[in-house]
Amino acid sequence: MINPNAAFDELAPNYDSDGSHRTLAERLVAGLAPLRAKATVLDVATGTGAAAFAALRRLDITRVVAVDISEGMIQRARQAATTADPTGRIEWQVAAGVPAPMPAGSADLVLCASSLQFLGRAALTDWLRVLRPGGQVAFTLTSAACFRPSGAFAELAAADLPMPADEQQAARIAGEAGFENVAVTTVEIAGDRPKVVFLVYGTAEEAKFDSGDEQVSELVIQERAERPGGDQDRGVPEADGQQGHA
Repeated sequence: MINPNAAFDELAPNYDSDGSHRTLAERLVAGLAPLRAKATVLDVATGTGAAAFAALRRLDITRVVAVDISEGMIQRARQAATTADPTGRIEWQVAAGVPAPMPAGSADLVLCASSLQFLGRAALTDWLRVLRPGGQVAFTLTSAACFRPSGAFAELAAADLPMPADEQQAARIAGEAGFENVAVTTVEIAGDRPKVVFLVYGTAEEAKFDSGDEQVSELVIQERAERPGGDQDRGVPEADGQQGHA
């Protein structure tokens, strides 16, 4: 069985040699609708931090929580942050992306560039947990025609999330997860390995979700039980534990 930590640690030293990761992160952030002032951002599977740094440059944000399962990736991101984030607004964490290490309803924006294919549909329902009502999500999906992972990464690809063939299929992935106001933009990356990538945007209009992932569901139920006044103070219905959208 492939160890994802080790696989991505091995990739880390040369990860930035593929400029498409930074290009996609920049384009993803550039396509966002305006956020509320002093927003909080979660960057899931941050890699070497391209999306986190792009958010810092382009958005009016107070805090970015950037998580990745790979210590090697986070080490390289921290090195880059000495110049790219001198005030330390980005919090780097070595952690699994699902469930994300943030409380329910605590983020204004969730970013995930070049990584959802390894996280699967449980990540989408977890992002609904993390987002405040009206919060935004932005993620990338490589087109099915161009998605050709090799070696360990082929085995690590999420079986429950086939890559979309077109913008309509990409939008459906977000819509079926529970996001609203879904929009998709297509980006073509030239080079030695040209590819077509969909930039997917949506909003969490209601502070609720229907997750088929037991770990995510249990985390939300626990957080709601610990919240003063339960869910009544926010009008959030209890998670019913029914099968989700996978």
